[in-house]
Amino acid sequence: MTPPRVLVTEAAARLVRQLRDQFGPLLFHQSGGCCEGSAPMCLRSGGYRVGSRDVKLGEIEGCPFYVSAEQFPYWAHSQLTIDVVEGGGDSFSLEAAEGVRFITRSRVFSDAEMDAVNP
Repeated sequence: MTPPRVLVTEAAARLVRQLRDQFGPLLFHQSGGCCEGSAPMCLRSGGYRVGSRDVKLGEIEGCPFYVSAEQFPYWAHSQLTIDVVEGGGDSFSLEAAEGVRFITRSRVFSDAEMDAVNP
C-alpha cells in the first residue's frame, strides 16, 4: 500500500472545512521561502495559479496540496502532516484572519515506504 504524502490533523481538517464553507474551493501550496518561510499556504482555488511544474502531493479535505518543483526534492522523502497553531501573524494564507496558522510537520519515509511511493 502506498503511504500518503500528506496527512492532516483533525484540528486542521476542521479549519479547512470552515474556510472552504466561507471561501469556496481551496488549494494548498507549500511555500518555498520569501514571505511565509516554508509555511503551507491556504488559498482560494481561483485566486492562485498553480505552476506547470508544481507537484501535487495529495489532498486535504478534498483540497489539492502542491509544492513547487524546486521544493519537491526537499520534501520527496517525507510524509507531511498539516497542523494548525495559534498566532496568525502576517499572511496571505486564508486562516490568518482567524488568528491561527497552518504548519507542516514532517517525518522521513522508511525505505519500504519510499519504495512504495516511487515504484
